[in-house]
Amino acid sequence: MTLHRDRRDDVALLTIDRPERRNAVDHATLVELASGIDDAVSGGARVLVLTGASGHFCAGADLTGLEDAGFATVLRGVLDRLTSVPIATIAAVDGAALGAGTQLASFCDLRVATERAMFGIPAAKLGLMVDAATVARVVALAGAGPAREMLLAASTVDGRRAFELGMVQRIGDLDDALAWAAEIAALAPLTIAGHKLTLERGGDDPAVADAFARFQALGGCVAHEVGRHQVTLAEPQRHDVAIAEHRHRHFGDGGIGKAADGAAERCAKARKF
Repeated sequence: MTLHRDRRDDVALLTIDRPERRNAVDHATLVELASGIDDAVSGGARVLVLTGASGHFCAGADLTGLEDAGFATVLRGVLDRLTSVPIATIAAVDGAALGAGTQLASFCDLRVATERAMFGIPAAKLGLMVDAATVARVVALAGAGPAREMLLAASTVDGRRAFELGMVQRIGDLDDALAWAAEIAALAPLTIAGHKLTLERGGDDPAVADAFARFQALGGCVAHEVGRHQVTLAEPQRHDVAIAEHRHRHFGDGGIGKAADGAAERCAKARKF
């Protein structure tokens, strides 16, 4: 097994474990990652932390795996999952995060890294090319100048420099990342899901306006959910039956709708206190 799955209360932890390759990912590992992300969400995790074992996050793509025509497709599927799941994702980075490692870290919502972490995209050294979505992501996180240096000169950026650039949000190790994840897990899940959708798609995307309208339609109890202790500010009795109806009518079975299930249940329980 090249991927370990762990659960810390509401936090799902995925650990890439290929020490002989410094956690470079091959097709099989990416398939496991995709499954691990899906299972974390379906299992009710509120935050997902992605890391690597044995002192490295991910040293890139296993070059032997690049001969597989489906490798790029599977990698893109993992990256898309990280940005589309309705929960926060955190990359806990130590050591090498090169090539596919920088891609995995960049497509997580947040990054915690040690000072010895090393980000970079050495594609120019290998005669390879990353996709436009990766280029845009690195530019958005590191800035245009540093992104050009990483992509055109195959330069690397350590954890401290990445933090100064804003590419990394906190300096720390896996324990620090897990502690932050636990804090985030205590926040309102529907709010996080809605904000993440807006961050990924932009305010002009019709899906964002639609999601906001559906969120508002849920009304006071869910809209004002605060972490583990729900705060009901508007006519709680009105929601006893309506919340379940709103959830299925407005959200269906995917994305923010799934997050609404737990929120509605917790709101109902909160009224008993």
